[in-house]
Amino acid sequence: MQAIVMAGGKGSRLHPYSALFPKPLMPLGEKPILEILLLRLRAAGVTEVILAVNHLRHLIEAFFGDGRRLGLRITYSVEDKPLGTAGPLGLLLDHLGDDFLLTNGDLLTTLDIGAMVTDHRTRAADATIGAYRRELRSEFGLLEVDDAMRMTGYHEKPTYQHLVSMGIYVLRRDAVRRWITPGEHLDMPTLMQSMQRAGQAVLCHTQDCFWLDIGRPEDFAAAQSRVESDPDAFLPRAVVE
Repeated sequence: MQAIVMAGGKGSRLHPYSALFPKPLMPLGEKPILEILLLRLRAAGVTEVILAVNHLRHLIEAFFGDGRRLGLRITYSVEDKPLGTAGPLGLLLDHLGDDFLLTNGDLLTTLDIGAMVTDHRTRAADATIGAYRRELRSEFGLLEVDDAMRMTGYHEKPTYQHLVSMGIYVLRRDAVRRWITPGEHLDMPTLMQSMQRAGQAVLCHTQDCFWLDIGRPEDFAAAQSRVESDPDAFLPRAVVE
């Protein structure tokens, strides 16, 4: 199984930390977040990883090398310009198998990636999106009114549940090929919407797991706290043992 890991972003929301340090190398406990992800990919049966790099790529390449230390084969795809979260596929599709993983390089989760791949194949999906059920709480009381601005309802700081993309996908190579042009910018939401509108099987996969987007300083701090309180929670069992 192959995986493409998007590790080329500037991590603008994490400035000033990410100005001198690539976000995938930000430490969580004793390991950078990208190393934790790579170990989870290996446990899911991934043997080959392509890191799509740009911003401060020399630091990422120096840290991970050829991947031998982690029991993986790691190669690098360098973006001369930002290509988005799906654009780098244009240079890589001919080197990929029938199904492959694509994930953000800052993914912190306990998701069973192997189970997600199995679900993708069992359901004969063209694309499977890792989805997480997130509860959002309004900071304000919400009013409902009619056409005459008479109040018809009052909801004090209601909560809503939504499915959000975790930033991990299983893709069928031949299903995405028609949408990819080498060297052109493309983001995953645009790719998924194009496939869905064309009638292709774009499915979502959920599990009872933990997931956190570490894009903002406060979320990164929360991730550090979570990992420090239970350092083994995000590592595959074989690594812990």
